[in-house]
Amino acid sequence: MISLKNVVLRRGAKVLLDGASATLNPGEKVALVGRNGAGKSTLFALFNGSLHEDGGSFSLPAQWRLAQVAQDMPETAQGATDFVIEGDTQLLSAQAEVQAANDSGDGDRMANAYMALYDAGEHDAKSRAQALILGLGFQVAELDKPVNSFSGGWRMRLQLARALMCPSDLLLLDEPTNHLDLDALVWLESWLQRYAGTLLVISHDREFLDAVTQVTLHIEKAQLTRYSGNYSSFEEQRAEKMALQQAAFAKQQEKIAHLQKFIARFKAKASKAKQAQSRVKALDRMEKIAPLLAEADFSFEFKEPANLPNPMLSLQEVSVGYPPAEGMGDPTVIVRGISKSVLAGQRIGILGANGQGKSTLVKTVARALAPLAGEMIEGKGLNIGYFAQQELDVLQPDDNPLEHMVRLAKDTAAAGRLAGQETREQDLRNFLGMFNFGGDMVKQTVGSMSGGEKARLVLCMLVWQRPNLLLLDEPTNHLDLATREALSVALNEFEGTVMLVSHDRALLRAVCDEFWMVSRGGVSPFDGDLDDYQRYLLEEAKRQRAAARMAAAPPVATPEVAAPARAPSSKPVQRTQDKQAAQHKQSVLRPLKKEFEQVEQRMNTLQAEQTQLEQQLADVQAPAELAKAGKQLKAVTQELADLEERWLALGEQIEAASAA
Repeated sequence: MISLKNVVLRRGAKVLLDGASATLNPGEKVALVGRNGAGKSTLFALFNGSLHEDGGSFSLPAQWRLAQVAQDMPETAQGATDFVIEGDTQLLSAQAEVQAANDSGDGDRMANAYMALYDAGEHDAKSRAQALILGLGFQVAELDKPVNSFSGGWRMRLQLARALMCPSDLLLLDEPTNHLDLDALVWLESWLQRYAGTLLVISHDREFLDAVTQVTLHIEKAQLTRYSGNYSSFEEQRAEKMALQQAAFAKQQEKIAHLQKFIARFKAKASKAKQAQSRVKALDRMEKIAPLLAEADFSFEFKEPANLPNPMLSLQEVSVGYPPAEGMGDPTVIVRGISKSVLAGQRIGILGANGQGKSTLVKTVARALAPLAGEMIEGKGLNIGYFAQQELDVLQPDDNPLEHMVRLAKDTAAAGRLAGQETREQDLRNFLGMFNFGGDMVKQTVGSMSGGEKARLVLCMLVWQRPNLLLLDEPTNHLDLATREALSVALNEFEGTVMLVSHDRALLRAVCDEFWMVSRGGVSPFDGDLDDYQRYLLEEAKRQRAAARMAAAPPVATPEVAAPARAPSSKPVQRTQDKQAAQHKQSVLRPLKKEFEQVEQRMNTLQAEQTQLEQQLADVQAPAELAKAGKQLKAVTQELADLEERWLALGEQIEAASAA
């Protein structure tokens, strides 16, 4: 288990943990939460050994294998699949030992080395790596593309796949969802739910934490508090704890006031002096309960739009995509034939698997791309506020927030879209203050700010423009939970129209009342809810993995049935052919169905065993028993995951053979 006892952690002069204690058991999936700057990433540095405690004691089992996502941007011409395979350090060690054994000529060593290589999973390493890559949103055609041909966000997905490829007992994930679309996020949740080791994750996505974790470790005021349950459960427990603390504080204050009143009244009287003195001592001995100092939550609101054209926008047979490079060749059409109207007050969530054209559609509506065909008619007075995925990149790193606002005011005035906005420097300073840019922060260079602070500045600039149509493409990537909540509230109170692309399901559920599905080159209404969409994405991910396995697998030889001599068409001949075909089909199906049933029975047994072991771990036990149960649970979970893959493959083979 992981144990922290009275740990002190410092970063420079700042004390992040002061006498903090916590215990994490094998196999637990833990959310590490707390305000930005509370010390979450610093605690990760303690876990991975890059930082040591300044006081107290910290320990984790020496034999545990650690995996985490490398933060450096990979620069290599190596293919994506090979790059991810190299994340399996156990496999690399086994391959190196085989090479050394072959060079030594030692027969026993060679036999052991090849056995270890098989145990390390070399036979299925490629398919495992490609399943991870496809699950994280890559296309089959990209499996062998050079790593450095991908953009930064996609390279970080490959780093995540590489970390998941590494066999581990402890997995550390720091904001793993930042570069993921909703389809990749749903797949990652499913993968982590099956992970058998101990997981620690930092994330600002509440639904992701709810789906993946069962323990919450909260950093607050340099202390660690462990809560059982997922993030929603943590919020409820903490709210109850805060209410109890506030009630206890109020009660103690009443008692203190009563004692002080008695002391003040009778201290000078000889007959009451002893009683007064005893109350003074009681007051001194009393352990004071701290008042509840609630952290100030961030909030903002969108101003009422100057006007609300209806419809806001009309798209008639519009095709979106990208123009040819330097005027050469044909344009790349991604979505075609869009005929939609966007009305005042609509709240539209845009769904679709990765690469289907969600961002391209939003960019076209935002005028960042011209439509390739059709007509896009804007309502009179349409004022678009656009938060792009790369919006942070358009900020000037050497300029400060005030300079950004002054420039925005000038540009808006030049375009004739001021709409009564105040443009004096003090007004702009006051407006920045509403977004927590006060005092010296208005003069701080953007390049020195955190991702969350940059995102807040972009939101500030967006709100100032007073739009009536908001186009938001993954606006929460760098926002903490408090700011996400503030954005959700502000969007619900916004009187204009919202079109939202996001992998934050809590935001989609809170804001959107209808969904558009971008899929297979078109746009259509999605009638289900987000749970229906999540099931659809998981099925799509399974289909892609199955397609990749079939593409990678060598062709399977099937028994040849001698073709009957050609003869004039007749019923007896047809019946004979049908019988032969049926017999052949049964000869293929019978062993597949038998194995399918065996795998299903074994899965049922393992699932029962898994439930029993999880209950065993939940009960208080000795450390040795916990470790043993955790190890057994890991083995059972791994076997179950392997069997699920085989069960899916057999199902597909049976379906294909039945249809043949």
